[in-house]
Amino acid sequence: MVRKFISYYKNHKKVFYLDMISAFLMSGIDLLYPIALRVMLNDYIPDGNMKYIIYLGLALLLIYIIRARLSFYVTYNGHMMGVFIERDMRHDLFEKYEELDYEFYDDNQTGVLMSYITNHLHDISEMAHHVPEDMFISGIMFLGSFIFLATISLVLTIIIFSFVIIIVWFSWWRRKKMLEAQRKVRKSHGELNSKIENSLSGIRLTKAYNNENYELNRFTDVNHHYANSRKLSYFQMGIFHVGNQFFLNMLNLLLLVVGGLFVFYDYIDYVDLFTYYLYISFLTRPINRLIAMIEQIQNGVSGFEKFYQVMQVDKKIKVLDPVVPLENPKGHITFNNVDFHYGKDAHQVLHKFNLAIKAGEKIGLIGETGVGKSTISKLIPRFYDPIAGEILIDGKDIKHYDVSSLRKAIGHVQQDVFIFYGTIRENILYGNLEATDEDVIEAAKKARVHDYIMTLENAYDTIAGEKGVKLSGGQKQRIAIARLFLKKPKIVILDEATSALDNVTERLIQEAFDELIKDKTAIIIAHRLSTVKSVDRIIVLGDEGIVEMGNHEELMNLKGIYYSLMNE
Repeated sequence: MVRKFISYYKNHKKVFYLDMISAFLMSGIDLLYPIALRVMLNDYIPDGNMKYIIYLGLALLLIYIIRARLSFYVTYNGHMMGVFIERDMRHDLFEKYEELDYEFYDDNQTGVLMSYITNHLHDISEMAHHVPEDMFISGIMFLGSFIFLATISLVLTIIIFSFVIIIVWFSWWRRKKMLEAQRKVRKSHGELNSKIENSLSGIRLTKAYNNENYELNRFTDVNHHYANSRKLSYFQMGIFHVGNQFFLNMLNLLLLVVGGLFVFYDYIDYVDLFTYYLYISFLTRPINRLIAMIEQIQNGVSGFEKFYQVMQVDKKIKVLDPVVPLENPKGHITFNNVDFHYGKDAHQVLHKFNLAIKAGEKIGLIGETGVGKSTISKLIPRFYDPIAGEILIDGKDIKHYDVSSLRKAIGHVQQDVFIFYGTIRENILYGNLEATDEDVIEAAKKARVHDYIMTLENAYDTIAGEKGVKLSGGQKQRIAIARLFLKKPKIVILDEATSALDNVTERLIQEAFDELIKDKTAIIIAHRLSTVKSVDRIIVLGDEGIVEMGNHEELMNLKGIYYSLMNE
């Protein structure tokens, strides 16, 4: 995990090295002032050498101007390095999100994943900038101070720095408690984000059922849990900071007593004791940096752990050798002894399932809820993989096809069409991002939605709203079909897309869909049996698999399940 974190400095080596050099020079400059003051008190003032005092003052002025420039570089460019590392991590994490399979999103809440890519990465950014810099500056200050003070009194320096080591040890000892508390904050924060995202997404349903108080109570529980985790975190932080401040006060007290004794017994003089006080005041800054750094490390490490966990998730959908592109597909689909279930303890949806669909054939899938209709539609484009058995397209196992070319050949319209926030044009263009405006209009006409779009004030540039809230169900469906006209897939799947629509809208969509599936293999999953009456073959599914199969007339003559459903 550490190696992964360090790798993000690779693209920013120049800024990192200049930041460290600037920090080194700043530390050296900070160490000069007590030395200059000691020389002035011991030599220049007793000798009455005013000229050298002025020269020393001018030299320090020039040095502090240089330090101000170095400090600006460290403050600005150092922070920007952290921002760029955060940007790179966010890019990699979002890319990982895009790569991961359906199964990953089945097991993870959206709000939690959002917190990984926002809040957590900001804390990592702060750690990426401050921790290396603070460790470097603190190390230089400790080493430089020790060397110089040892030349004044080695014994007193060892006593003082032994106590400094105790302070550092206390901070390091308390870090584990802080890290545990911070992990709980991360987890509860993700749950809070998830609850907010879920509640706001379903706000219309909440209002429809008058369940505002119910949602508020659920939110209150999560909110209190988050507050309690923060309470524990601040409790540990309080112990950490109060303990460190107490030890710093004890350090000053130690110097006061022991330093006074050293002056009393003439081991050092007053100027040397004053120099010690100056260096201790300088030392408190790197000590405070180290204290803050440990807190940043806890925040950053707990955030990076979440980032790293996601980055280590392996894709379940893998392509087997030899990998081949699915070019010019004919659309022949075969299921051979396919088993499938959603998760280890879930009910087995498909068992030894077999089905052959000819190229260009139009089939309908009907049956009770839970018998595997939608599952079949998700297995073909490899949103999931079978537990056992194989699925073939044009005679080859789909696990050998390049996933991108496989999904490019398949068009999928679901009952719950997703509309992105943006214009209607952008949502149709999702079917083919390289299509022209003329292509978009032609696709919309074929999908029977162009006339509606032109009634809108901004036509194709109308904002569809969050998840298409400004569009009706039928309009969403027709926009989804327009996407497919742009995509031009060879295999088309319609998954209960008309089940919740009125008859007029269903007729428009059916006309659009009939035009879409010409010369294509089509799988139509339907609640309304009228949708599948004209297909080449109807597959009736039950818990045991396929229970009836044939065209409308054949199944009506059979007077079995299909016949009963038609006469309900």
